[in-house]
Amino acid sequence: MENGDRKQTRGWKKSINHQNIVRYIKSKRLSWVGHVERMPDERVVKSIYKWKPHTTRPKGRPRLRWDDDVRDDLRKMGVK
Repeated sequence: MENGDRKQTRGWKKSINHQNIVRYIKSKRLSWVGHVERMPDERVVKSIYKWKPHTTRPKGRPRLRWDDDVRDDLRKMGVK
């Protein structure tokens, strides 16, 4: 353990470990999107991914969806 306000956990500082975890999650999420996009249209996973509900969303602040996170990741990377 190191003296000060940051403690070491298994050789990694907590802030560095947190950044690595976030990067890993984003990369896996984008990898999964690419995998789903390459699937044939008749696959169940792709049909659920492309499905749009026929009803309106409730009033108030819109909830974040998985798709919103993916679009945000791509926007931050500069990918159109």
